[in-house]
Amino acid sequence: MSKIRFFALGGLGENGKNMYVVEVDQAYFILDAGIKYPSAELYGVDEIIPDYRVLIRVKDKIRGIFLTHAHEDHIAALPHLLKDLNVPVYATNFTMQIVMDMLKDEGFILDNLTLNTISQNSIIKFGNVRVTFFNTTHSIPESVGIAVHTIDGVIVYTSDFTFDQSSDIKYQTDFRKINELSEKNVLALLTESLGSTLELNGGVSTNLNHRLNSIYANADGRIIVTLFSSDLRKIQRIIDISLAHKKKIAIIGRRAQRIVDIAIHSGYLSIPEESLINLRYIDEKNKNDANNIVALVTGNRHEPFFMLQRMCKKADRLIHISESDTVILMTPPVPGTEKMAARTLDVLFRSDAQVKVIDKRLLTSAHATAEEIKMMMNLLKPQYIIPTIGEYRHQYGVKRLAMEIGYKPEQVFLLDNGDVLTFDEKDVYVAKADINVGEILIDGTAVGDVNDFVMKDRELLAEDGALLLVAHVSPKTKQILGEVNIVTKGFVYVQESEELLNKVKETFLEVSKKHLEGKYINWNDYKRDVRNEVNRFIYQETRRSPITIPVIISTEPNA
Repeated sequence: MSKIRFFALGGLGENGKNMYVVEVDQAYFILDAGIKYPSAELYGVDEIIPDYRVLIRVKDKIRGIFLTHAHEDHIAALPHLLKDLNVPVYATNFTMQIVMDMLKDEGFILDNLTLNTISQNSIIKFGNVRVTFFNTTHSIPESVGIAVHTIDGVIVYTSDFTFDQSSDIKYQTDFRKINELSEKNVLALLTESLGSTLELNGGVSTNLNHRLNSIYANADGRIIVTLFSSDLRKIQRIIDISLAHKKKIAIIGRRAQRIVDIAIHSGYLSIPEESLINLRYIDEKNKNDANNIVALVTGNRHEPFFMLQRMCKKADRLIHISESDTVILMTPPVPGTEKMAARTLDVLFRSDAQVKVIDKRLLTSAHATAEEIKMMMNLLKPQYIIPTIGEYRHQYGVKRLAMEIGYKPEQVFLLDNGDVLTFDEKDVYVAKADINVGEILIDGTAVGDVNDFVMKDRELLAEDGALLLVAHVSPKTKQILGEVNIVTKGFVYVQESEELLNKVKETFLEVSKKHLEGKYINWNDYKRDVRNEVNRFIYQETRRSPITIPVIISTEPNA
């Protein structure tokens, strides 16, 4: 019997940051390595990655990082990981192209890395463990599920999937492969959870086509469509409908959105060359307002909304939205962008354009809904189920679904990041919070230099501002020279708060008396006491806590 352990460094109890580890007899297999985007209160943070440092001490035992598909919440932490863990990476051709582009961007020399392109027929052997793959359907081509075969059974990780039937081979689920796995002993199923609370809504694809076709038929002028650049299936659908209506297609943000560019270059998005146009900058002669243009506004998270606002305000260089335009919004707000999405709608309606918001139910996310998750469980018949990829309520939804089809509560494990599930000599047990997990906040380029203290300071700056107190003190004569200056940023408006700031100066002078009496000035204590007293006084007067920075400069009086 092997000793098998499973734990997550990210992706459980949250949306994003997916990174799971299967350990078989001390050989580590990492499944995905994604980022999460910050919510609004994380000021200045660009992205959040799992704290992978716990893996550094076992890096010689890591057999590889296996990637399921090219979405950022599954691959974008790779550049950070590979700096510390130069281990082999396995991914399908399209995913690998996106990864290589990302790594080049980060300054990696690809020859120094081990990047292996796999297909669903690859079988990779590591001692008595084999890793195999099976094609799944998702909103991006060449998505795969991963199976880790051990002598005690198979651990299957579905990643994001749906059973939506597609005619395009690049998006088809391989049911034959899934059936082959079910004939083996499936020990555990790591299924995605995000859609577990959604009912299956049949015929959505047809309804969406119908809705889009009727909008196209009734549009007199240009059509502007917002799309997430990672949702290549929807981009292809809009392209197909646009071609059917004999439109010319302009993709805006294509250069910025490398994923779209790579997809076009490598034939994952098929657009006839003659139907693709490049818009020129707007000037007196050129308005880019021909009736047959469909402009695809692509981007991540908030970018489509931001670009639409610019177009409405006539600040964009390619498109100015006017009343003859039809704007189709196919980008439901993602967590953290709700405010911006609401503001964008407001700006759009002011522009008098025809605004068509596609109902969220028609834009079914590319995640397995309740019936599809049950179908995956029934196909694979695992002994145990571990809901992954989703917040706790989604994981709980999977547990409910499993019990509907006959699983017992003790066969479904609702884990948190850092919990370790061990399969040992026919016994299965969970060690809560066994592994120290956390988040690394990425701010600009430096990694891990933003900790809780920095975030606390940013929160205070955003809420209560800062106050700088500048004074010149002579250590010789023990006197304050010249004026005490106070500079505030985001705290109070200086002209209207003279009285308060004068009292702050008085507080400073009071504290200074005590420190200037002795033989020597202890500068550190002096600054600390000034900060504490000023903070206490300001809080009493205003109930606010700005960041107070005393700048006390040692100066000699002019002789």
